[in-house]
Amino acid sequence: MKFRWRSEWPHLLLLVGMFALAAAAWNSAPARIPVHWGFSARPDRFGGRVEGLLGLPLETLGLYLLTLFLPRIDPGRANYAAFGSAYATIRLALVAFLAALYGMMHLRMRGSQIAAETLMPLAIGAVLVVIGNLLPKLRPNWFVGIRTPWTLSSKLAWTHTHRAGGWLCITVGVLMMITTLVRTEWAIVGPAVAGGVAVLGLVVYSYVLWRRDPDKTPPAGTLPADEA
Repeated sequence: MKFRWRSEWPHLLLLVGMFALAAAAWNSAPARIPVHWGFSARPDRFGGRVEGLLGLPLETLGLYLLTLFLPRIDPGRANYAAFGSAYATIRLALVAFLAALYGMMHLRMRGSQIAAETLMPLAIGAVLVVIGNLLPKLRPNWFVGIRTPWTLSSKLAWTHTHRAGGWLCITVGVLMMITTLVRTEWAIVGPAVAGGVAVLGLVVYSYVLWRRDPDKTPPAGTLPADEA
């Protein structure tokens, strides 16, 4: 997958914005800066200026570079051309979420009384909805999507599992946003439980589909039944 400025400039703009915000706040930043948040979306660990201002931008840059590099070493890299736009959007959604989190951190650091416990779950729910809409567009690969032994050895299992996974991801995202607006204290825990059940269901579903697929391939390192 080739680097294209046309699809990468939004990611780079967000990254530059994060580092620019860190530079602008460097001299006026407090001694203690929140660097980790618990399930309540309230900070539960604080760090110094270097960790607090540069930690998240550097992590976001690392995530960006990693997702840019992975297709180059993926054995299924030929398939990326078929879902390059969806992959770029998923990467952008993740970078945008981290940039939004960083922006909220700066607002709280400067004394703003923003409702992070509401905004953060809403942002996570929105990301899940975006990813859910894009999951069915993914094609078999080793790094992105619902990768079980059965989806990776059956196109039927891959296709139908990602369709189901897309709807479940959207459902969990919408549930998270609704729960946030109704009962903020349930915003993370409730959807997290639902998401865990959904993931387990998708694993079982992919296995059932694989069993039914006459064109499935055997796992790497094994022989077909008639050659064993």
